[in-house]
Amino acid sequence: MPILFVTVLIDLIGFGIIIPILPFMAPPLGASDFDIALIIAIYSVFNGLAAPFWGRLSDRIGRKPVLLICLVGAAASYVLLAFAHTLVMLYVSRALAGAMAGNFGVASAMIADITRPENRAKAMGMIGAAFGLGMVIGPFLGGVLSAGDGDFMRPAMVAAAMSTCALIAGWIWLPESHSSETRTRHRQAAGQVKAASTWRMLRESGNTLLAGQYFLANSCHTSVSYLFPLWVGASLGWGAREVGVVFGVQGVAMVLLQAGLIGRFVRAVGELKLLLFGSSLMTMGFIIAGFAHSAPAILVGFFAAITGGTVCTPVLNALVANRTPAALRGRMLGTTSSSSAYGRVCGPMLAGTILSLAGFQPAWFVASTLAVLIALWALSQLRIPTRPLAAGVAGVSGDPS
Repeated sequence: MPILFVTVLIDLIGFGIIIPILPFMAPPLGASDFDIALIIAIYSVFNGLAAPFWGRLSDRIGRKPVLLICLVGAAASYVLLAFAHTLVMLYVSRALAGAMAGNFGVASAMIADITRPENRAKAMGMIGAAFGLGMVIGPFLGGVLSAGDGDFMRPAMVAAAMSTCALIAGWIWLPESHSSETRTRHRQAAGQVKAASTWRMLRESGNTLLAGQYFLANSCHTSVSYLFPLWVGASLGWGAREVGVVFGVQGVAMVLLQAGLIGRFVRAVGELKLLLFGSSLMTMGFIIAGFAHSAPAILVGFFAAITGGTVCTPVLNALVANRTPAALRGRMLGTTSSSSAYGRVCGPMLAGTILSLAGFQPAWFVASTLAVLIALWALSQLRIPTRPLAAGVAGVSGDPS
């Protein structure tokens, strides 16, 4: 579990490390605000394309080899980022980082392999804590290590060193959760599932709309990550260092929430009610941000939106793991990871477009609409009786583990 935590943490640090730097690199590199959104989005475009492949590969060859391969690719992308002095090099480094960012889906599949359904939300909370902390440590490191001058060298090389350490630790200490015997049994059980039948898998398992919630949740999360640095820079005159500190404070709160409280909350109220709460809190945060004109109001809106997203991530992972046959677990979680990645494309692109056309307030209100859609889905599911683990997907039987 600690190695998995570190692996996902490194993965998301790679996504977040340039967030506070990019808005302050625009003048020397000739990048506009929309260029910043594109650079953030290209990581997620390639992540979305590659994530299902990594999930399927982990079903075939095991989880551990895929995690290690992705860490090697992540380290290489950070080294390239460190020496990026043009927009083209920056785009290439982020595309490589996205293509190799398969660790979150594979780590989630590994957690599902080793946990019982009743403990899955708590375990997913630990992985969700790594996700949230990475999304915060990344910007924090980017802001602090850049020393306010927008330099990629220091933060990127630190990230490369961290990926290398995680690679060594995983190689030595991480056990394989998906044994060769299990892989053979699952291949036989899932033999009727063709490579091109992802849509069929989602439809027959009843997870189509559930996978869509990953898209919405990550669109909301990255809208905040994109808008907040620009927002406080324009409204309060803040720079990369101040933005990094705020992300760091939020990261501590996210870890405490996901690592220590999510499991208790799920046992108390259930996954769907907790998802409803998280999406409602996100909605409230975006609305507050839309009307904020002072530093306290700006920070309240930011913290509410990010905290709501922090609640949603592990709950969604627990829901999809509990509703998916074991033989398809890696593939399903790879698919939801891909949906998350496309959400990370949509978030900054949509927010950047609206910001360019209409300003900050409409951008925040559109993000609130996406959060409302998650809440409506959770409400609709609360009206449906709880169903057992999905079975019969192309002849695949469910596995109580």
